[in-house]
Amino acid sequence: MTRLDRYLISEFAQAVMATLAVLLIVCVGGALTDVLGDIARGQLPAGLLLAQLGLVLLNWLPVILPLALLLGLMLAVGRLYRDAEMPVIASVGVGPRRLLKPLMLVVLPLIAVVAACSLWLGPWAERLSRELINEANRNMIVAGLEPGRFTELPNGGGVAFVGEMSGEGTRFDRVFVYRQSDDRITVVSSNQGALKAGEDGQRYLVLENGFEVEGPREGGQDYRLLRYASNEVRMPAGKEKFDLDDPEALPTSALIGDERPPAVAQLHRRIAPPLLALAFALMAIPLARSMPRQARYGRMLMGFLGYLIGVNLMLMGTGWLEDDKIPGMLGLWWLVLPLLGVGAWLYLGDGRMRPSRGRANGAGRAA
Repeated sequence: MTRLDRYLISEFAQAVMATLAVLLIVCVGGALTDVLGDIARGQLPAGLLLAQLGLVLLNWLPVILPLALLLGLMLAVGRLYRDAEMPVIASVGVGPRRLLKPLMLVVLPLIAVVAACSLWLGPWAERLSRELINEANRNMIVAGLEPGRFTELPNGGGVAFVGEMSGEGTRFDRVFVYRQSDDRITVVSSNQGALKAGEDGQRYLVLENGFEVEGPREGGQDYRLLRYASNEVRMPAGKEKFDLDDPEALPTSALIGDERPPAVAQLHRRIAPPLLALAFALMAIPLARSMPRQARYGRMLMGFLGYLIGVNLMLMGTGWLEDDKIPGMLGLWWLVLPLLGVGAWLYLGDGRMRPSRGRANGAGRAA
């Protein structure tokens, strides 16, 4: 490896890693907002915040990494043009084809990471996330109810107290639940019970051998006392139960040969990101070409808009495949292959000298 190769690899890698770090910080904020929203609505236990945040980010990497590649390479190459380093490199006979080696040494490992996340780690993270949520819906410990302390229910739903709890967190003794609505309050007590989760994600405290008192919130004598043998207290709804046949959570190997439109759409949705990352990486070099001291952020905006169009077309195409609006054999190849072709054409044509119109006309008259 020549000194020039090492220098270019260092420049490309540093710019891509710096861009990726910034994008991850931005995406952490967005993912954290989504997870906190689920916690506030009572659909997700607070104890799963960090686990769900990490799994969500892992699922987003196939979309984040291609953008980091595109913008990072454009920043690196744009700086070389701005500081007049690229013309010097071209003057010693190093053209686009010669730059392919250091470029691929940076791009191919990241494309391998995109492929691993899209084909394997992303589906695994989706399955694990849903399994954790299902377990949380059945487990009172993970749901935030601890023995010997009062716990506020999400969305201001009231307060719950559990005296004792089994080791797995599914059965309990001596429970007290206080709930309030606009004009009524309800106090439920029980000797023992369990937590039950329905197919739709709804959770219930199944209480046994207890009392329920209901009365006006602002005062008065309109109280009712009920003694029951079994009573179900509705908890804030969790997320829907994990469907074992959902294509989004199935391993990629299980999608191969599955002829259902959602399965075909999900398979092509996982194949597309690494190929799109390669296309965007090839486009970055010619898109970053500029004159010394010329502003480079306009070209970066063009690259970013191209990325948005490509990703949105991928998502729209996935929806069309799910709705069976386009044939499964076509998949997303109508998007991926033209982008790869355009990227290769732009890269190989970058820096190629074109005869001027006057020179061409002169050659024609001489002939």
